[in-house]
Amino acid sequence: MKTNDELKEIAQFIAEYATRLLGSGVHTSRVVRNSKRIGQALGVEIRMTTSQKTIVLTVYESESNEVYTEVIDLPAYPISFELNADLSSLSWEAVDNGLTLAEIREKYARIVSKPKIDPIFVLFLVGFANASFCRLFGGDWTAVGIVFSATVLGFFTRQQMQKRGINHFIVFVVSAFVASLYASVSLIFDSTADIAIGTSVLFLIPGVPLINGVIDVVEGHILIGISRLVHSFLLVICIAVGLSFTLLMVKNSLL
Repeated sequence: MKTNDELKEIAQFIAEYATRLLGSGVHTSRVVRNSKRIGQALGVEIRMTTSQKTIVLTVYESESNEVYTEVIDLPAYPISFELNADLSSLSWEAVDNGLTLAEIREKYARIVSKPKIDPIFVLFLVGFANASFCRLFGGDWTAVGIVFSATVLGFFTRQQMQKRGINHFIVFVVSAFVASLYASVSLIFDSTADIAIGTSVLFLIPGVPLINGVIDVVEGHILIGISRLVHSFLLVICIAVGLSFTLLMVKNSLL
């Protein structure tokens, strides 16, 4: 039988665990399953309501009829598939090995404190990936090189603006404008300039939120699913706005 203080500790940890998953790019049903799995390992029932900005989590123990509810805001974390996989594995380990709350906390702390990938390394990987899209869509090698440089510049702009806490809608507009404006250099050369400009902003497409939004709607989490889709749609509009500024400046060269 657990006291209200023990339930409070469990609720606070699972709320932190769930927000870390949800904020790092996991669809809602997976977050709910993992949280309930940890609750099962600790001998309590978990009931959860999610929205775009908050999680309402209730911990219930049938033996004592004690209930504790925690409301927590959803912070924005970088999307990390490795982190999500490790946290999901932790929920299975908690059930399979009967871990205590202290043991789960210790393993959780080790997972979230793992060294992050160097931002410079990510910067160049994104550049190569976006340049590959240019080639895939029929761009010549001159356009590929220009798109690589444009992506590095645009993504670096995004990284620096995010560090300063600038509104992410503004970040997307400015990053799209910077990348596409640099890609317009391809107009000087005898290359596939239209493909270069068009693919220079693809690194900004919010693929994970779009996919998660569709999954959430299909699996019945309508509120957060539609919220994610609307948010993604607004980001796509921001990309279009930034690209439009460039096209207005170079339209005579394109025609």
